[in-house]
Order: sequence, then C-alpha cells, then structure tokens
Amino acid sequence: MPVSKHYTLICQVCRKEFTDNGYRLGCDENHEPGLLLTNYTLKQFEVQRDREDIYRYQQWLPIQRTLEGTRKAVVYQSKSLSRMTRLSSLWIAFSGYWPAKSAMGGTTTFKDLEAPTVLSRIPLTHKEVLVVASAGNTAAAFAFACSQCCLPCVIILPESGIERMQFRDSLHPCVKIVVLTGFVDYYDAIMLANRVASHAGFILEGGVHNVARRDGLGTILCSAVEMMGRLPDYYFQAIGSGAGGIAVHDTAKKLLCDGRFGQQYPRLMLSQNSPFTPIYHSWKAQQRSLIEVDQNDGKKQIRQIAAQVLSNQRPPYSVRGGVFDALQESQGDMLVATNHEVSHAMALFREAEGIDIDPAAGVAFATLLKQAAAGSIEPDAHVLLNITGGGWIQRSHDYQLVPAQPTLEIKEHELSLQHTVERIVQVAE
Repeated sequence: MPVSKHYTLICQVCRKEFTDNGYRLGCDENHEPGLLLTNYTLKQFEVQRDREDIYRYQQWLPIQRTLEGTRKAVVYQSKSLSRMTRLSSLWIAFSGYWPAKSAMGGTTTFKDLEAPTVLSRIPLTHKEVLVVASAGNTAAAFAFACSQCCLPCVIILPESGIERMQFRDSLHPCVKIVVLTGFVDYYDAIMLANRVASHAGFILEGGVHNVARRDGLGTILCSAVEMMGRLPDYYFQAIGSGAGGIAVHDTAKKLLCDGRFGQQYPRLMLSQNSPFTPIYHSWKAQQRSLIEVDQNDGKKQIRQIAAQVLSNQRPPYSVRGGVFDALQESQGDMLVATNHEVSHAMALFREAEGIDIDPAAGVAFATLLKQAAAGSIEPDAHVLLNITGGGWIQRSHDYQLVPAQPTLEIKEHELSLQHTVERIVQVAE
C-alpha cells in the first residue's frame, strides 16, 4: 500500500536537507563523514492503533509503502527478572519467536524490524538488484523479506553466518546468497558488497547509513514508550556495528522533542563480547577515533566469541551521529561480557522466562546482571533490556526448517579478483 511522503533527510554535519529518493545513504557535500537523519512532518509521537505490526509507528518511518507480514517488538515487564536483578521496573523488548508472547518474527531477531522498513523505503518503480552485506542475522532477515515480496537481492555473508539462513519455506529464486569461505569476516562481506553495488543495475543497501534501517530499529523504543508511558532511564543492548544503539538514541531525540515522555535521554549501556571489543576499548580510552586492530588479529578474536554476529571490524563509531556521539550525548557507557558470562546469562533467562535467547542477547543480559549486582543502577530506575534475538531453538522444535542453499561460494583468495565480482553480477542478473 503506497504511503505519502512525510519526511525529509538532514545531514548531521552541514544540516543540508534532502528530499529522499529511497536510496540516499549520505550527504553530497565535501566534509567529514556523517549519518543522515530523518526529519518527520509529525513531531508528536502518534500510534496507528488499527495496526499491530511495525507500521503501527509509520509516521516515524521513512517509507513509501507498507508490506504484509511484518512484526513489531514485544515489550513486557518481567517480574521474575525484576526479582533476580532487584530492579523494580525492568522491562524487556523481545524480538524473535515466542508464540506465548505473540512474537512471531520471521527470522527470530530484531533484524526483522530493519529489513521490511528498508524495502518499504524503496520506490515502487525500483528495478535494481539490492546488495546486502551481513554477519548472519541481517542476511536472514533480508532473504526472508525480499523473498516475501519478490524483490531481487544479492546477500553476501561469511560462512559463519550461514547457520542462521533457515526458514519455514524455501526462498524465492530472486534471492541470491553469496557465502565467503576461509579466514574471512563481516568486513570482507562489506567490502565485496561495495564492489558489486558499483555495477549498473545494482544498488547498495548501505547498513547503518540507511535511515530506514535505523528508524526500523528505533521502533523498539516506540513500542517500549507506548507500554511504559515514558522513556527508560537505562537501555541495555549488545552491539557489533552499533546501529541499534544509534537508532534508539535518534528515536529518543524525537520523543524528547514531543515532551510528554521525559526530559532526559535513556543512558545507552551498550556491550560487546570479549575478546572482540574494539568499541569498548575505544570508548574506555576516551577517544573518538576507533582503536587500531590488525585485521587478522581481529578475525582471530571474532572466531573466539560466542556472539558471532557482533563482529564488525569497522563500526560507525567515529562518524558524526555514530556510536561515540550517541554514548556521549546519552551519558552512556560500554560494557563487556565473556563467553562464560554469556552462556550463564542465556541459561538464567531461559529458566526465568521459558524461552531461549541468542548469544548477542545473552551479552546484553550478562552486562545488566553485572551492573545490577554491583549496585550501579538505582533499584527504582526504569530499565529497558533489548533481547535482540530469541526463540531460535523453540522455532526449530515447532517447524521443519528449510536451510537456504548458497548460490555461490567465494574462497578467501578469490576476494580481491575482479572476476569474483563479475561472477556475482552474472548470477544475479
């Protein structure tokens, strides 16, 4: 269903304003890098009460149409976890598969909020092949969403992410999956995606630079505020790129301008999985620039973490409007959890709530447990914990899932070859 244009885009560096063409990822002026922001006509938070999907918040989504079958995050107050943490107002934002809570996310993570919003932003006249890079969860979400609406796409991911590519039904042939094998990571997928998207007939999805990704993720805070009646004091989430944390902070700005839900930003309590913690170490060093880590050393660290999806070696930390700015403006902090702490937190959550959660969500919960035990959070504070993925095991029990088959496999030594890009272009056209 078409939606009338109700927003513009603004550069956070020079404040230049743009009419959106559905694809713009940045400013065209010559200055330091900066993320674009959406500027909506409607300044007050308004809910479409006749909808129970992500389009419940469509007045604050940069979309030109709506799609069928989307979901929004489920937000609830947990008595069992409140007792465990001794936090009287602990709220959970759950994205995933949990029928008991009416959570029926197509791929069991919060990336199911990103993908349909990005596709809804694309013009109705779109003909290009969408190119997406992913560590795993984003790949699954875009494969599912593009398959549902028959939109041609090429999805590039490292082989560590292929396990997440399992669905209730076979994917539409318009979805092409390119798997990188060998000593590779998410950053390799990003670089290859950029090269493929430079060809005529292809368009880069853009990751965190795509305003639809961030505003789709921002609906988590919209759902929370609708349930809580106010902004949370603290927001806990594990990050790889940091798009979710940035998104929540951007949405908090809009809600603060509304004036009805509080006067202070939620403190972003973001976390990473040790030993791969570039954002954590950069923040603790009190520097805007991302610490330098040898790429191969980074790959070795990534192979050691439980939460493989938290693995971006070049996250949007320093860029204007990125993770550093969001942490600084919200008076937030970076936290860290070991694999052992993650495993323990995942087990505690399942025992308390009756549903499995992903390792990335386990990272966030582990850091919340540590902060609560240390007395770093006021007992009566309003706390929002983002469970970014859950129900993978439950869904596997409930359905016979169909593993997606790679269209192409690219070996590590083939990444730099021009012929590799040509092979991908050929199978996608």
